[in-house]
Amino acid sequence: MANEHTLIVETSPPIQFTVADGTGIEKGTALKVTDPMTAAAAAENDSVAGIAGAEKIANDGITKLKVYRSGIFKATAAGAITIGDALALSGSNTVKKAAAANVASDILGCALETAADGETFLYDLRPGFNNNAYA
Repeated sequence: MANEHTLIVETSPPIQFTVADGTGIEKGTALKVTDPMTAAAAAENDSVAGIAGAEKIANDGITKLKVYRSGIFKATAAGAITIGDALALSGSNTVKKAAAANVASDILGCALETAADGETFLYDLRPGFNNNAYA
């Protein structure tokens, strides 16, 4: 998969989220959360569930998936990002600097490195993180 989120440091174990049986999800995919505690592949500015910790094969009968809600990950930047920036999801499984329009549930985490558009960088996965840098 292009632009996967790669786990570099595991700071806590993944937790189980419900997923649709008919949907395939690749390991390293950014996920959105829906009610009740259900995950699916995310699009730009979706509310963040976390990062898929395993592959989910479509129609395999499995409806639970390991999802990371914390850890140090490597991802691809969509636009310029500065160390310390709050981050949000962008299209194509990439990450962008969060904007004032992003609410807390949209926040993926915090940049640990500065990155140019298309460059990979490290970030701290912390859904809902708020450092007030984006407000």
